[in-house]
Amino acid sequence: MNKSIKKVVIAGGGTAGWMAAAAFSKLMGKNLDIVLVESDDIGTVGVGEATIPTLHIFHRLLGLKEQDVMAATNATFKLGIQFENWHDVNKDYLHSFGFLGKDCWACGFQHFWLKGKQQNMVSEIGDYCTEHLAARQGRFAVLPNQDYNHAYHMDASLYAKFLRKFAEQHGMTRIEGKIADVLQHDDSGNIKALQLESGDIIEGDLFIDCTGFKALLIEQTLNTGFEDWSHWLPCDSAIAVQTEAVQQPIPYTRSIARESGWQWRIPLQTRTGNGLVFCSKFMSDADATALLLNNIEGQPINQPRVIKFKTGTRRQHWNKNCVAIGLSAGFLEPLESTSIHMIQRSIVRLLQLFPAHGVIQADVDEFNQQTKIEMDNIRDFIILHYKVTDREDSRFWRYCKNMPIPASLQHRIDMFSQSGKVYKYGNELFGESSWIQVMMGQGLIPKEYHPIVDLMEPAELQSFLNNIKATVKRKVDTLPAHHDFVQHYCMSTAMQVKDDARVS
Repeated sequence: MNKSIKKVVIAGGGTAGWMAAAAFSKLMGKNLDIVLVESDDIGTVGVGEATIPTLHIFHRLLGLKEQDVMAATNATFKLGIQFENWHDVNKDYLHSFGFLGKDCWACGFQHFWLKGKQQNMVSEIGDYCTEHLAARQGRFAVLPNQDYNHAYHMDASLYAKFLRKFAEQHGMTRIEGKIADVLQHDDSGNIKALQLESGDIIEGDLFIDCTGFKALLIEQTLNTGFEDWSHWLPCDSAIAVQTEAVQQPIPYTRSIARESGWQWRIPLQTRTGNGLVFCSKFMSDADATALLLNNIEGQPINQPRVIKFKTGTRRQHWNKNCVAIGLSAGFLEPLESTSIHMIQRSIVRLLQLFPAHGVIQADVDEFNQQTKIEMDNIRDFIILHYKVTDREDSRFWRYCKNMPIPASLQHRIDMFSQSGKVYKYGNELFGESSWIQVMMGQGLIPKEYHPIVDLMEPAELQSFLNNIKATVKRKVDTLPAHHDFVQHYCMSTAMQVKDDARVS
């Protein structure tokens, strides 16, 4: 455990493996030997196509230019997620990035809006958020000095290829081959080496497990243990299919609740990503496939494939000299597009706690504790969408509405429903605006607002609300159409080929 770390071995490629390889080669490659082992014969899940704004942090660390990443990955911009049929059938709302209105020292903007609603002074709460209104109007632009409150829809496979090229340019080594065995030190149980089917032995000091659901190192070798969350998040299957684009891409993801799960629709520049997340206890693979194919736009360009999963997390994400990143670390369904974020956070956290002079248990414990806090926050936020609903039209939705939930989530629901209060704790991912939008979107309207709002005279409150709304509208009115800006700013390589063919 006290051996200096000179060689980092990444087991597996895909999004997780190549994000890790890119970061370590760029930021620590001068001091480390970095090797990634993957097999061309092993496919990746590769359906994650939506991100959240935190990816900007990762790209800035690596010095990546936004236009280059987007053009290489067929990407469009994302300002939020529209949830259709979640509150109830035919009731929709948008969870946008950015911030709602203006807060004061004692309370958030929602309290001013709630009183304004009682006084018939307000329109929907999204009208007081630039990103929310821009998403609904299909507008977007990257402007000087603007906040990074946008994310991307991208092709995850192309993203991995882009990062592979970047990592190789910074000196990392890729070894082709299937892992046949994981060798351990007899005395400590630490991982010593990966043995490939070819017989080659790849030794290392620190191992990063990016082997996907197999969790070949962290679980099959180290028996770390898994915390099952499927009683709170019962969906256990997904079907994915890509279709031809039939309309200009919109700047938000669509999440459409179905009888026993939900459907995603993610617009890229030249195609659309589609999928259905569902619970196999209430729907068969065949029925789910038929449901998805009957609710897509455009011709399919690949065969639908079924992916099985279990929601939950490893009991430790760092165990001995092995760190699990990506699907090997656990899985939270892609409802709020958090998978790539968790990969990124684990990479950055490992870099911050990097055991240059040997693994220290205190650092391992800190890594695991920080990861647990963040995972629990994301878990609760996703459960919220299922629990707080008026839907009772199927066995699946009746189960979700009536299921017991974590005490941490129940506390947030109770506090907001009574007093309208929301808090973000420490380094939690989802902030107050996100919790407010989803809770209210799912039909949870607080009984009270903060009394400090009553210090405002009605005319002052009306002016306050109107000024915010007018400012948001003026900003959005200056923005071009999302599709036009994408074509100007980051036209994908695939789109350029199409345009060149058209001209010739």
